[in-house]
Amino acid sequence: MASVFSKIVSGEIPAHIVAQDDHHLAFLDITPLVSGHTLVIPKKEIDYIFNMPDDEFQALHLFAKKVALGVGAAISCKRVGVAVIGLEVAHAHIHLVPLNHVGDINFTQPKLIVSSDELSATATLIRMKIN
Repeated sequence: MASVFSKIVSGEIPAHIVAQDDHHLAFLDITPLVSGHTLVIPKKEIDYIFNMPDDEFQALHLFAKKVALGVGAAISCKRVGVAVIGLEVAHAHIHLVPLNHVGDINFTQPKLIVSSDELSATATLIRMKIN
């Protein structure tokens, strides 16, 4: 069965996309820790990030770097944090989280409730900053 992220890749489920290329997709988390929380995935479904072939693993991280620089330029923050947890969705993914405090990347804290309009506006800001 296809993961929820594969359904986003195929267009079955809408997402607030900030960047993509032939092999990767970056989109806003719909239940973010903070504004600008972005998920970066390979378009090819693979469950565990450390099972990726080395070249695909490296390419995913280089794509994530490009996206992180855009997130940091668009969202007021001190840094963009990176987390790979991999328990909630069986599809390799990287969390990019704008940080002003270390607690901003605490996945046990309550998630934000953000409207689709707010997500759309944030996605536009980030897209404009990605080179």
